[in-house]
Amino acid sequence: MTSTIETARIRRGFCEIAEGQVHFRTANPDSKGTPLVMLHASPGSAKMLEPYIGLFGQARRVIALDTLGNGDSAAPASLEGAQPERPHISYFAEAHVRALDALGIEQFDLYGSHTGANIACEIARHRPDRVRRLVLDGISLYTPEERDDMLEHYAPGVEIDLNGSQFPWIWTFVRDVYLFWPWYRRSAKNVRTVGLPDPNELHDKVVEVLKSARTYHIPYQAAIAYEKETVLGAISVPMLIACAKTDMFIEYFDRVCALAPQAQSLITPGTGSPEALKKTVDLFSAFLDG
Repeated sequence: MTSTIETARIRRGFCEIAEGQVHFRTANPDSKGTPLVMLHASPGSAKMLEPYIGLFGQARRVIALDTLGNGDSAAPASLEGAQPERPHISYFAEAHVRALDALGIEQFDLYGSHTGANIACEIARHRPDRVRRLVLDGISLYTPEERDDMLEHYAPGVEIDLNGSQFPWIWTFVRDVYLFWPWYRRSAKNVRTVGLPDPNELHDKVVEVLKSARTYHIPYQAAIAYEKETVLGAISVPMLIACAKTDMFIEYFDRVCALAPQAQSLITPGTGSPEALKKTVDLFSAFLDG
């Protein structure tokens, strides 16, 4: 996607928290300005943010973390070591803050997409002293009925078996998110019109989900269960509520904005082409630069 656009070099690393190692991607680590912390959507990992990391990294330090239970980060766990059954989204927010502490990062700008946007809400709500500016890029606002249906069907746990059934299931799951919304309702009225991504992009995303096949659903379900109706209006840091025009969450955009009258709002061209990606990064940078 970024082959025709000059981008910063992306490096990878780990930091240590109580649960184990947290994996991250970073660019421009020597920049002296306010770093940008990026939180990815589910499923997958911060690899899905690489086009953003490379462009943002031309002008600022960027750190994109794999959420616990995703990508190459450790699985969620209580301080006693047991895996929590269904942790609240605040658990993942607090774990990210601990990872940033381990990296020596104090104040930062914060970007979150989908699940990452829910986690970012909690970080900004509880640690406004740490967050300078906040971008929520695509955030849902389910009705109670939608939430219950999604919790039951959208991100089930995957059984690892000797027939390898996890491999075709995860491939189909990741692919069908591009074809239907929600992916498990494969009817004409649920068809999306964005088309499938580049085969290499789809392959990479499937591989990232396969890495965390046993735990990918834990942060996903926490995000689906997150009731943010009273949270959005209480966030005190400068905030931009954004959504790509091709994002399935565009249907929630107006209602989300209405809950946060203190925020700026923006519909972006998304990342479907190098030109759209560059324009979107420029729009976000204009907000982050104040």
